[in-house]
Amino acid sequence: MNKYNLVNLIEHFAPPELQEKWDCSGWQVDTTSEEVKRVLIALTVTDDVFNQAIERHCDMIIAHHPMFYVPINFSTIDIYSAHTNMDKALGGTTDTFVESIGLTAHPIGEFLRIADIDISVKDLAQKIKKVSPNARIVNNKNIQKLSKIAFCAGSGMDLYNEALENKCDCFVTGDLKYHSAIDSNIVIIDAGHFETEILIKKVFQDLIKENVEVIIANEKSPFKNI
Repeated sequence: MNKYNLVNLIEHFAPPELQEKWDCSGWQVDTTSEEVKRVLIALTVTDDVFNQAIERHCDMIIAHHPMFYVPINFSTIDIYSAHTNMDKALGGTTDTFVESIGLTAHPIGEFLRIADIDISVKDLAQKIKKVSPNARIVNNKNIQKLSKIAFCAGSGMDLYNEALENKCDCFVTGDLKYHSAIDSNIVIIDAGHFETEILIKKVFQDLIKENVEVIIANEKSPFKNI
């Protein structure tokens, strides 16, 4: 399939104009080749992911995270990313995570998703633990019951105040920092950046699998328990 037609399938789902001004989604590497038969889908393009693409004879890499810089040796293969536009898109990154724990949520603003549900903190934690075994919880007020939960996959603590403004009693995201945790009056669950976003690879796969062969990259969180 023509690679530009393939990318159109993704951009129809997650329009590039949705991306944040600071973001650099889109073509990371655009070679002179146009026909694509096999695509590697990844969360992040690392040396290991690039080597997987070469070893599996892929013509293209589609990733969630854009690259800060493109190593010269990466210029031999087409690389495309859909980042904050995929985060904002309905059915995108956060929606996929929420669905994976068996809940439904509605959009608030651009990134935030909110679930109105009566659930105990313990039961919510158990649902999240099935997807993110190393999730951490902050519950400074010893809250037991929840009724309104905000979600943002990846690094979403910038949306903490937006969750408060919407009267949420819990916020689920990744990359929680110490001072944000110690000052919080609501429950915060740090489900991990990797763990909340890795499921988006299935969305990419579903968007293009009828047109090309899809290989899912083998990726692991860089964090390990001591």
